[in-house]
Amino acid sequence: MTGDPALAKKLKTNLRLPVMAAPMYISSTPALVIAQCKAGIIGAIPALNARTPEQLEEFLTEIETGLAGSPVPYAVNIVAHRTNERLESDLAIVLRHRVPIVVLALAARADIIEAVHAYGGLVFNDVVNNRQARKCAELGVDGIVAVAAGAGGHTGSVSPFALVAEIREWWRGPLALGGSIANGRAVLAAETLGADFAYIGSPFLATAEANTQDAFKQMIVDGDSSDIVLTNCFTGATAAFLRPSLVANGLDPANLVRPEGAGVNISGGGANPKTWRDIWSAGQGIGAVKQVARAGDYIAHLADDYAQACAAMRART
Repeated sequence: MTGDPALAKKLKTNLRLPVMAAPMYISSTPALVIAQCKAGIIGAIPALNARTPEQLEEFLTEIETGLAGSPVPYAVNIVAHRTNERLESDLAIVLRHRVPIVVLALAARADIIEAVHAYGGLVFNDVVNNRQARKCAELGVDGIVAVAAGAGGHTGSVSPFALVAEIREWWRGPLALGGSIANGRAVLAAETLGADFAYIGSPFLATAEANTQDAFKQMIVDGDSSDIVLTNCFTGATAAFLRPSLVANGLDPANLVRPEGAGVNISGGGANPKTWRDIWSAGQGIGAVKQVARAGDYIAHLADDYAQACAAMRART
């Protein structure tokens, strides 16, 4: 048995829903994290959403002040890839603030895990396949975030049915599943597959607290799975982008070319300065988003839909 099966239960104790918010580059804000946690889910923000390490310090202070007395933890995402020029400075701030949950992405590092564990924090790691999950477990992570096909941002290509099943063959610790989860029925489905948490990002792009332009919010409301394009041409890692935003920036979604010899590069958003800022990312579940709303209102709707799904499941058994 690998991982602590009691940890997921402990994390869920004060949650309204078994949900972790996915940290969204540029879009997640301190206000969004505070709203998510106050509404009863684990809120999250990427460290790189702060323009400087100094601003990250301000962000974390704002979140901690806004959540004073709240029993719901928040998470900070750190891109652990070697091309992240701010990795060490941002990590030092995260450690100083004793951030409850640190979510690592695009790499796994034992020294970061040890440093977070030293103050009692938890480390989750994004993975897109079973091999990566095993590597993270060997390094000592507390939880695994399985990024399956359909997720936004840097995404995976494996079916959630296969990915969760493969990881659950050996992993008993906290497991979050991401990929097209946008309503309560999907949250219950993630649990039914064997995940402890649903990892939800794209619906929060259309919330009032998100740092997204009005046109971006409306594109989420108007879009569906057919509007999502997968490409590795911008950061070197496969990511999901909104087709209308590609076209608006003069790009042909059918003819995106990765520079020859280019590797993964997340510094400055990747090789293209428009990446994430003007070329917008989302997951395939956006068809479930019908309106722009405050985060708390969306989570309340999510909770109602989840309760109805649970009741329907009980009625069938």
